[in-house]
Amino acid sequence: MTIVKTVLGFDFGLSRIGIAAGQMITKTASAIAVMPAKQGSPDWNQIAKLIKEWQPQALIVGIPLNMDGTEQNITHTARKFANELHTRFKLPIYEADERLTTREARLQLSEQHDLKLFHHRKVDSLAACLILETWMNQQ
Repeated sequence: MTIVKTVLGFDFGLSRIGIAAGQMITKTASAIAVMPAKQGSPDWNQIAKLIKEWQPQALIVGIPLNMDGTEQNITHTARKFANELHTRFKLPIYEADERLTTREARLQLSEQHDLKLFHHRKVDSLAACLILETWMNQQ
């Protein structure tokens, strides 16, 4: 049985995918990248480079749901992305509820008085951190 120490988290979006790295021992995450995507499809070579660099034991994908827990149009596409990650990299994939993470990321940036609040790279990468930290704390 492999002990999970390092995980990568993904804030899936059709035009951008935020990525964070997390450590299970400390249950903390750090933003590492935001990748452009075309209809939810990223540059797989770039993801392969991050996986090689970080050597995660698992990948966590934020799954967008409506507030009542029902699926929305993008939910299927996010799951397709998660399945493609598994097919390409043969790592365990875990889904994480990502409801309100982008809103929380914007709120945190606002509280920090970040003048570039709406810079999507910061919002998406922070949302990936929040998804990852929530998932790690539930383990």
